[in-house]
Amino acid sequence: QVQLVESGGGLVQAGDSLRLSCAYFGRTGSTYAMGWFRQAPGKERQFASAITWSGDNIYYTNSVKGRFTISRDHANNTVYLQMNSLKPEDTAVYYCAARQRPGGLILPAAYEYWGQGTQVTVSS
Repeated sequence: QVQLVESGGGLVQAGDSLRLSCAYFGRTGSTYAMGWFRQAPGKERQFASAITWSGDNIYYTNSVKGRFTISRDHANNTVYLQMNSLKPEDTAVYYCAARQRPGGLILPAAYEYWGQGTQVTVSS
């Protein structure tokens, strides 16, 4: 079992920055990758970014490229999502997820474990 706990969300203005944290616990030794997803009201959960456990491969959805940076710190059992130049359309609940087996990282169904989510609201 893997437990994930997100933090760092909040209410900010357009152009501001936030850093989300995802603390992970439990049997993480077989984790292949960690991902960040987001879900706006009335919309499906969508991929934002992912990083393989080794850190060798990083992925972003087009809408956040150049603004968001994913990183992981195994010493502190934490994955981060640094979000800069935030826009109102970034408003969503952000979820951290863990995938155990190698494979695609875009679809929510690919991930076995999820955190509870943290709200990010960007005002214009």
